This record gives sequence, C-alpha cells and structure tokens, in this order.
Amino acid sequence: MKQDRIILTGFMGTGKTAVGQSLAKKLSLRFVDTDQLIEEEHGQTITEIFEKKGEVIFREYERKVVQKILGEKGIVMATGGGAVIDPDNLKAMKERGVLIALSASAEVILERVSRLGNRPLLKSKDQMETIRNLLSRRSPYYRQADHIIDTTGKTVEQTVQELTKLLHEKYKG
Repeated sequence: MKQDRIILTGFMGTGKTAVGQSLAKKLSLRFVDTDQLIEEEHGQTITEIFEKKGEVIFREYERKVVQKILGEKGIVMATGGGAVIDPDNLKAMKERGVLIALSASAEVILERVSRLGNRPLLKSKDQMETIRNLLSRRSPYYRQADHIIDTTGKTVEQTVQELTKLLHEKYKG
C-alpha cells in the first residue's frame, strides 16, 4: 500500500527532516533520511562527497539509497532536495509511496539554510540568486508530487498537523 511509505521531497530548508522526524513519531513509523544514510554508508558528509567526488557520484549514491529504502514499509523518508530530478527516483517514489513536496518562499529558505551553513549547492556569493535559480529548475519536478505543502510561516507541528489530516482524509490511514 502506498501509504506505507510517505516520502518528503522539496528544496533544502523546507523542513523535510524536522517534519519527517515528527510525522514518523506521530504515525508510529520509522524515519529515514537519505542524506544521513549516504553519509553513514560512505563515511563522508554530503559536502565532502560533493567536493571530492562531485554531484554525479553523489546522485548515484542517492539513487541506490532511495531504491533500497523504497523496498521497506512503514517509513517516512526525507530525500535530498535534488532526488526527484532523477526520473527513476521520481517514478519509483510515486509508484511505491505517497510523495509529498514541502515548499517555502526563497526568503524563508535562505533564512533557514543560512543558520545551517553546510549546503554544498549554496557556496556562492549571491545565495538568494542561487536559491531562485535552483528552485525554478526543480519546481517542475516538485509539482509532480502527489501533494504540495507550503511550510512558509508554519511551525514543524503545524505542518505535521496539516500532513496528518491530509493523509487521513486521502488515504484513510
């Protein structure tokens, strides 16, 4: 059943990990973060993988992890922001789970990610321009999700409440 796998996608800083952890706890499901698994499997941070091996290699690692996790049931999975760009990932996520894209305004994304400071794709002078460019390139992929939830101006708890209600209404879960 699709609702055995809830997959959160969306741009960095939209709340995938925080919302995913809270949602998994509320629904008594296991939380899995693809970036965290990649780091554990390869003994390097995502930033180190990008710097030393490049984005192409990182995307290969990501594809393998996504496919592996989709073989499990009873999970909430948070993907990296670019995971849905891979057509195989997008197809598998839509077929095997409920794909939910989290979104936020570019301004909110910049505010949230600037607190973290470990985003390899934002190593540029004009981060707002980089965010807007990446968002415009990725938006067509995020729009293919089963549902889109805007997290702008919402707490993690408010987003989880909205997601729980949506899942219950749509999937009687």
